[in-house]
This record gives sequence, C-alpha cells and structure tokens, in this order.
Amino acid sequence: MQESEMAIEMAEYDVLVVGTGASGMAAAVTAATQGLKVLVVEKAPVYGGTTARSGGWLWVPGTKLASEQGIQEPEGAARAYLQHEAGTHFDPARVDAFIENGPKAIDFFTSKTCVQFDMPPVFPDYHAEAQGGLPGGRSMVTRPFDGRELGERIAQLAPPVPELTVFGMMLGSGKELWHFLRAFKSFESFFYVAKRFGGHLLDVLRYGRGMTLTNGNALAGRLAKAGMDLGIPVWLSSPVKKLIVEGDRVSGAVVEREGQRIEVRARRGVVLACGGFPHDVERRKQLFPHTPTGREHYTPSPEANTGDGLRLGESVGGWVDPTIPNAAAWCPTSVVPRKDGTQGVMPHFIDRAKPGLIAVTADGKRFGNEALSYHDFVQNLVKACKASGQREFSAWLICDHKHLREYGLGAVAPFPLPIGRHLRSGYLKRAASIAELARKIGVPAANLSEQVATFNRDAETGVDSRFGKGSTAYNRYQGDSLVQPNPCMAPIAKGPFYALKVVIGEIGTFAGLATDASCRVITQDNSVVPGLYAVGNDAASVMGGNYPGAGITLGPALTFGYVAGMALVRTEENQTQRAMPLAA
Repeated sequence: MQESEMAIEMAEYDVLVVGTGASGMAAAVTAATQGLKVLVVEKAPVYGGTTARSGGWLWVPGTKLASEQGIQEPEGAARAYLQHEAGTHFDPARVDAFIENGPKAIDFFTSKTCVQFDMPPVFPDYHAEAQGGLPGGRSMVTRPFDGRELGERIAQLAPPVPELTVFGMMLGSGKELWHFLRAFKSFESFFYVAKRFGGHLLDVLRYGRGMTLTNGNALAGRLAKAGMDLGIPVWLSSPVKKLIVEGDRVSGAVVEREGQRIEVRARRGVVLACGGFPHDVERRKQLFPHTPTGREHYTPSPEANTGDGLRLGESVGGWVDPTIPNAAAWCPTSVVPRKDGTQGVMPHFIDRAKPGLIAVTADGKRFGNEALSYHDFVQNLVKACKASGQREFSAWLICDHKHLREYGLGAVAPFPLPIGRHLRSGYLKRAASIAELARKIGVPAANLSEQVATFNRDAETGVDSRFGKGSTAYNRYQGDSLVQPNPCMAPIAKGPFYALKVVIGEIGTFAGLATDASCRVITQDNSVVPGLYAVGNDAASVMGGNYPGAGITLGPALTFGYVAGMALVRTEENQTQRAMPLAA
C-alpha cells in the first residue's frame, strides 16, 4: 500500500473500493492483479475492519485444501446444505456463484499472493447432521503471519479484541488454543505455551507489540501485504460522503480526506465493503428483535461500521431486504469492565460447550443446548425471553470452581491467571452454594437448584435429557474430548460456584444490499445499478440469515470480493459521460 499525492481535488482510477476488510481487499487485490488501477479508501484511521477482529476462519466448500486432506465434497452436498440453511431466502444464482467461485478464489489467493490457509482434518459444519452437512472439510483458518513483513504499516493494522488476547498476545484458534487450555496438564503444551510467551515478550521489547499475527489479524495483515506488493494506495481516515452518478451509472465518489473533499472517478466501478451496520442504532432498532430502542445490543465490531455502505447503496436505488430471518450473526457477549474505566465486549464462542456449565434465564431455568453455535444459542435465548415475558434479553452462565479454573469463562482466564479483578468489578459472581448464587444474581433459588440437580444426574449418564447437549458433531468438537461419556457434560458439583451474565451481540450483520451473482447492486425490481458493487457485510448474506459453519462470513467475503474483482476486469471502460450535479 502506498500513499498517493496529498493535495488533490480530483483523482481517477479504474476501481474505487470502500473498506479495507477481507471483502474489500479481496476485490482490490483481484482487480489489481489483472492490471486495473485501484484505490482503496477507509473511514477508520486503521485498516482491517471487522476482519482484523475476527477468528480468521473461512467456510468454503470443495477446495483443494480439503482434497489434500483426503476429504471429497459429495456432488451437490454444499448446495443442498445451503438450501436447507437459507430456507425462504435461498438465492440459487448467488449460492451457485459462491460454490463455483469459492475454490477458485482460494486457489487464486494462495497461488498468486501471500494469503495462505490451513485446514484442520476435522471441523464439523454447525449443523453437520442436516442434509448436505459434513463433519469437516469446509472450514479453514488463516495461517499465522509475521507482522514485520508489513514494515511501518503494522502500526496502522487494526488490533484484535483485547478480551480475546492474553497479555496482548493473540491466540490462534484450534491447536494453539488447545495447548493453552492444557498448559498445566501436558509437558508438550507447557513448553509450547512457554515458547510462545517468550517470543511474544521479545517482540514487545523490540517492537512494542507482538508480531505473530493470528486469526483475523493474520488475514487482514496478509491481504494488506498483498495490496502493498501490488502498489495499491490505501487512504485511511477517508470516508465516502456521496456517490457520483453519470447518467444512470455510478462512476465514482466524493471522498473526504484530511479536511478536503476529493472527487474520485472510477472508470470501471465502485465496490462497497464498509462492514455492514453493527453500530447503526436506527437500523438495529428496525431489524433486531431484541432491541426496541436500538441500544440494547453489544457488539465487538469496529465503531466505524455504522451502515455507510448500505445508505450509499440506497441513495442510488439499492435496497435492503428487511424480511431476512436473522439480520446479524448473533453471538452471546459479556460486558467487561476494563482497568482504564472503559468497557469491552467479549464474544462467547466456545466456553458454553465445555463440560460443567449451563445457561439459565432470569427465571433460573435452562432454555436450550448450551453447546450449539453462538448464532443458534442466541435464537433460543430470544425465544425463551419472549415466552417468559422478560424485558431484558440476557442469560447467566453457571459453573463450579473446577470448570472455571480449568476452562475459564468469558474474559476470565483459566488457572493460573487470577480472578480477583473480575470478582471485584462484578463481572464474575461467586457464592458458596447454588442457592446463595441464585440470590446474588436475582433468579429463583428453587428453580436454579432443580436445574443443576437434573443436569448433574444427566452428566453421570452422559445424556442431556432436556436439550441434548453434546449430541451433535459440532457440540462434541467444542467440548473436551478427555471427558467421557459426553465431552460437553460434567457435574456442577463442588463450590464455590460462579455466574456470569451474557447479553445479545453479533459478530457481523447479515442484512445488506441486494446483489446479483456478479456482486452488482440491484434495485427492488431486480434492475442492476450500473457501476456499483457490494461485498462482505454490505451485501445481503448468501446464507439467508443463517450460520451453517465456522467462517461463513469471511468465506463469502473473500469469494465475492474475488468475484467482484473479476467482474470489474470484464467491465468495459465508460469515460464519455459527464457527471450529473450532486445532491447537497
């Protein structure tokens, strides 16, 4: 990435990409690799968007990475699975484009850029037992990346969510996290963790931060490096104020940079990749069922993601379908008091699946299988809260001391890290008995005691008689394989006992601009808005508002970024029309 001239009033490129997350950078890198002149602009002062805060997983069926693991995608299985998942919002043309181009996109990036991935032999689809679901072969994770390769640009890379780091160190999903959870159970894991901490400490002393980028930070860093290698300029702190229209065609945008408004012409087109609307209070109020004012929602997404791309698309005829079953990728979150007085938002991805934990609502009763995906867990929570007339959509995670120190809970790290700070702040509640814990968190003691007793009896047999915790491939994958007969169940038996409150958040929005199979923005009557493309969370989810597996946001983001980039390559230049007057 290179900075262009500072003091200009007009600029001309083939392609203007708005946003530096995975989808935007994928479109930019694809187009630039094919010889187009590309500019990327970013509203925030850092690059990477939601991608930099994510887990860095991608869900893409039928890749060479899977076949190299000996996993062959059954003919038609991916389409059948997505049709099952998307339900009423199944879009055959876009789904087919995703299935066809996903493997091509992965091959393109891994062969022509520094973007690389690793695929574990087993990572089940979230609904692996459904038609077309598989026990592995579709979810891959970004390979760790040495931040030193970014040079001075490392300082402008968006940081990960602090609550998902240990002393500022990013933990890789999968095997690395497994080692950290077993650091005091295995010599191999202990030495792995010691070596990792030692390397991180040296990096901090030398560079002021860790240089081993993992998860979404690795993907954002790798895509940034790919852009740097191609000489793609990136303007940070440069929001788009309006689109330029020539005739019926979007041909550029007005960008505000360093206090100056710059007219950026894009001969081939404009790509919207602004990260959706997680911080747009009004649209949340319209589309999120649990937030009547739009403010009863907690998101770890970047604060700059305020729905700019959706509004820009709507300003020229694009539309957002409000009937999508789930307008976001729901995730239970907890609000973490930080040492500096601010609050963090901690997403709860896997702790609910570990043995020895249940979740209850304000009535002190369980409401579903705690080990389901975060998206499914929240849907069950919303239904339960509505059914019982609760005004707040929240739940309590309940565990005992053994569970807490072995697996941790939310932002509370496992042994040997201390828990006193979280007890003093009120983030974590503790009591000597279940009845006392119930009183502390304000739920009926009789109900909570009965729920724990029933769960404990079921844990002895390994069969959750009420909700089937541990009954699916995904449940068991996220549990503890060393615990039998059910890796997701163990008694909540020995005090002290703990409770932690979770509320509803998301890890990205699903409702977005309607697009065709080439990522072109379309109107409500299915007419194309010429020159305008939308990808990532600015486009309506190809999953139809469901969450089929790990990486179903980033997989389509990279794929459709590639699709948009290739579509722009095929677009004929149109430089003859003059701009219409811009609206005030």
